[in-house]
Amino acid sequence: MMKTPIILSLLFAVSFLPAKAQTYEPSAENLKARQEFQDNKFGIFLHWGLYCMLATGEWTMTNNNLNYKEYAKLAGGFYPSKFNAAEWVSAIKASGAKYICFTSRHHEGFSMFHTQYSDYNIVDATPFKRDIVKELADECHKQGIRLHFYYSHIDWYREDAPWGRTGRGTGRPNPKGDWKSYYTFMNNQLTELLTNYGPIGAIWFDGWWDQDANPDFDWQLPEQYAMIHRLQPACLVGNNHHQTPFPGEDIQIFERDLPGENRAGLSGQDVSHLPLETCETMNGMWGYKITDQNYKSTKTLIHYLVKAAGKDANLLMNIGPQPDGCLPEVSVQRLKEKGEWMKVYGETIYGTRGGIVSPHDWGVTTQKGNRLFVHILNLKDNALYLPLNGKMVKKAFLFKDQSPVRIARAGQGIVLQLPETPVDMDYVVELQLVGQ
Repeated sequence: MMKTPIILSLLFAVSFLPAKAQTYEPSAENLKARQEFQDNKFGIFLHWGLYCMLATGEWTMTNNNLNYKEYAKLAGGFYPSKFNAAEWVSAIKASGAKYICFTSRHHEGFSMFHTQYSDYNIVDATPFKRDIVKELADECHKQGIRLHFYYSHIDWYREDAPWGRTGRGTGRPNPKGDWKSYYTFMNNQLTELLTNYGPIGAIWFDGWWDQDANPDFDWQLPEQYAMIHRLQPACLVGNNHHQTPFPGEDIQIFERDLPGENRAGLSGQDVSHLPLETCETMNGMWGYKITDQNYKSTKTLIHYLVKAAGKDANLLMNIGPQPDGCLPEVSVQRLKEKGEWMKVYGETIYGTRGGIVSPHDWGVTTQKGNRLFVHILNLKDNALYLPLNGKMVKKAFLFKDQSPVRIARAGQGIVLQLPETPVDMDYVVELQLVGQ
């Protein structure tokens, strides 16, 4: 059921020099892309694959020990007749998101793009016969939305993929797999993704943790990262390995946690100086789950975005598309509501960095030059002390209507004397600082 590539990518064949990869120095294009990534602040994650047909989440294959040959039969019935890339990208753009991260190939092993290195893909294995990634890429480029690719390092379907702690009950015959074959396959696919779909903002890896019981397992990441940077120097590399960043990585990823927090138990790593991104679900699952209608409120989603920005991080908010090709109705409504908020307050998020006042229970601050945005999310009073380390404030006003806010000096900081106790989802006060 798997096609053996006749001609390996020349780029892959002549590429990897470990010493060069280990001494990675980002190019000027890459450094510029990192800054633009930080400026964008908000992206949408799309988890879509054959698993949507079972409507029980993206891990259903391993959770239910589904035989890999039986599972593959889902492809014969996958026909997302209502998929419309223009509608997807338009709805996401209207939310204020600046980029999309799409699952080109998840742990189930099915490729959502047309690849010559396996018949198990959206064009060759389904009656749909359309390259979803191509349509999505073309529409993103048309509408000015950056496209990132999620790519799984593990595979519960391929016989040459070495077993880790997941996917052990899918019926594949050889636990050891054939690493050389599988590694070649992955790099050939990555070459396709970075060659056939225009400029790509980032490759978002996942699955390193699957070999956590085998500490000597060598994923050969430096060579892989070097190949990506050679194909597209501006393409950022991130890896959801739940560790401090490895050499060759351009961004640091946190799963279901804000940087420096570890409430979900996945993000205990130190926070690096690389651009940061935290990913979170809109309901409870990454892939479509028909019984999960427990969507977070618009207020909760906005607070997560604001808190991420206050910690100098991006938010990658997930949606699991339905098997018919539509985005779930509630998620579309949340996108619309978030977009309405961003029309008013986007200026306090886009292009900012974490402010000089660290996050507190009452909220966070974001900053652009001498403009400090105080995001008050939880305050039961009409006065707020801000420790400014002696910095002077020239002017203070409510962001929404520019009405003045009184301030009083207090030690090394100031006290904002608000006109009322804040009740807005995000009550934003802008301070214009002196000498920034």
